Amino acid sequence: MTNLADAPAVTRLTRYQDSLYHDLNTPAEILAIRQEVRRFADEHVAPVAYAIGHSEESVAAFPRDLFAKMARAGLFRIPFAADVGGRGLKHPATATAVMIEELAYHSNSVAAIVDVHCILAGNALKHGTDSIKRRYLTPLLGGELIGSFATTEPDASTDLSVEAMRTIATRANDGYIVTGRKRYITNAPVADFVVLLCVEGERMTELVVELDWPGVRVGEPDKKMGNHGQLTADIYFDDVRVPLENVIGQPGKGLKIALQTLTYGRVGIAASGVGMAQALFDHSAERLKTRRAFGKAIAQFQHWQFRMAERATEIENARNLYLKAALRIDDGHAFPEPEAAMAKWYGTNLAGEFARDAVQIFGGYGFMRELAADGSHYRVEEIYRDCKIAEIYEGTNEIQKLVIAREIFGKEITG
Repeated sequence: MTNLADAPAVTRLTRYQDSLYHDLNTPAEILAIRQEVRRFADEHVAPVAYAIGHSEESVAAFPRDLFAKMARAGLFRIPFAADVGGRGLKHPATATAVMIEELAYHSNSVAAIVDVHCILAGNALKHGTDSIKRRYLTPLLGGELIGSFATTEPDASTDLSVEAMRTIATRANDGYIVTGRKRYITNAPVADFVVLLCVEGERMTELVVELDWPGVRVGEPDKKMGNHGQLTADIYFDDVRVPLENVIGQPGKGLKIALQTLTYGRVGIAASGVGMAQALFDHSAERLKTRRAFGKAIAQFQHWQFRMAERATEIENARNLYLKAALRIDDGHAFPEPEAAMAKWYGTNLAGEFARDAVQIFGGYGFMRELAADGSHYRVEEIYRDCKIAEIYEGTNEIQKLVIAREIFGKEITG
């Protein structure tokens, strides 16, 4: 594992967002949250981001110190109401999305950890009883417990149907017996509990399962192309006894809770795409101004002037989309379509396309994880690896296009 204490110094970049993006429509409390999280991320995330992004996945590599700092700073309280220990903001979903963008600017792994901990696990717990909130949500906010959220299985991900899923909850006198397996579960190797979607007969039920209960086994962390700090693993359930009091919402009504939670999550992933795109922009602009070829700065070539003008416009559009979707959630729309689907597809697609440009701008240096001659490295390589998963998880971008098409033509035509 790379020692986080040995992380190289972070070069301060010009934040072009401050001069190009004029945030005229976002509430003042959200602007304050952005600045708060940015200060935290600059001070605490940036110095360790390289080590997090380049250490092989393992339980030992999970950034526990940073996780604890985020908890002490109250970041996990941003999405939640005051009555459960949150900050009680007027626009919590928007504040949360902005937090994710600012974290992703330095590390998409860290943004993903927080997204699952707060937006997925935490948001799902809001549908639970007072007992569930007291036992799981309150300590989650304080960072005392780490949360995970599980819908995906080896043969079921996009298709969350009774026919496709194989994790079964069978009703017993005092609760449920759960058998099955979940896959790609973020935070699972270090989490204390999982919010679990199960098949119950012809319906689905959402349960909270503690990961140290008898019959639960968490696999080794997956080895991934990117997002190395975001640990994922399979979770196995072998006749796990779950008490009735650990049902979230009503038995048989779990799918709606899961889908609502994932829709919120898509807004967070959209914001992470914007964070990565903004980082790519700032690193690329600096490189274009300082790297010379044929006797002049690369920025003097019209090709890159035009391409950066296009990317600046696209970042503007992507940020506006996710903010609008988040504000609709705060306005009471549990499924803010088509904005959520548009934001997720557009923001993550932008990050992917721009990452390819950014590596090209840096040339051979952009292809290096680390240059042997002097130990130098460039963020664009890490984002190139990290951004791809954003186009896949929490609803593939193809599914987002289908959601948008349904808004246009109706489900009777699109299917």
